[in-house]
Amino acid sequence: MVLQILKVVAAVGTIATGIYAIVRPSAAQQFTGLFYTSGRGVTEIRSVLGGLFVALGVVPVVMNQPAMYLMLGIAYLAIAAVRLVSMFVDKSVVQSNVISLAVEIVFGVILVL
Repeated sequence: MVLQILKVVAAVGTIATGIYAIVRPSAAQQFTGLFYTSGRGVTEIRSVLGGLFVALGVVPVVMNQPAMYLMLGIAYLAIAAVRLVSMFVDKSVVQSNVISLAVEIVFGVILVL
């Protein structure tokens, strides 16, 4: 029961992240380090960091199928794995990357259990 609640919390956190990127792309820009210089860049932040994250979080909650939560967990762990390697290869071990990595690992582990 507790694990299922944590899975829903992780999915809702994913939705909230997406909504935040849609509503406040400039804040997402500052946290991620992805800076836009045109309307096209704003659209990318809103659509990919916003819309995609909303969809990734909504589908497991709405469908309420274990495989959907598993898919989201695998996605988080894949992102975390690439981020971890990239942080060292690209010399980008900075606070925002560490925070993102921690959240991705925690959400990923919760969602795959």
